[in-house]
Amino acid sequence: MPHRLTVADLMSSDLVTLTEDDTLADARRCMERGRVRHLPVVREGKLVGLVTHRDLLAASFSVFAEVSSREERELFANIPVRELMHDAVSASPSTSVREAAKILLQNKFGCLPVVDPEGRLVGIVTEADFLRLAVRMLEAIQA
Repeated sequence: MPHRLTVADLMSSDLVTLTEDDTLADARRCMERGRVRHLPVVREGKLVGLVTHRDLLAASFSVFAEVSSREERELFANIPVRELMHDAVSASPSTSVREAAKILLQNKFGCLPVVDPEGRLVGIVTEADFLRLAVRMLEAIQA
């Protein structure tokens, strides 16, 4: 019987995370340095929210539209991510890849944080992970 592909097979476990007290400037720096677009927010290792690149862009353009870039940097340095983060739908490591893909598609999410039964963040699965899987599957079909 073939192995049932799960989120644990796809997820990245080398994570860049934030705490609620980190600032929007910290989030921006993490995204630039780590070349990531999704930052889970954790408290004592447990997932409490998510900040995305899209969230930061929205904060830049809507809230601070009348502000200079220097003033925006100062504001971002003083606003904690708890002000911008949102609740995150998550998956467990045993969630099937098919179910995770459906969740991403139906909700137009870019990622799913992966948590263990106690709520501890153990990984993240992103659209890019699914694209890599699609490429591997297409290569296998053509081989």
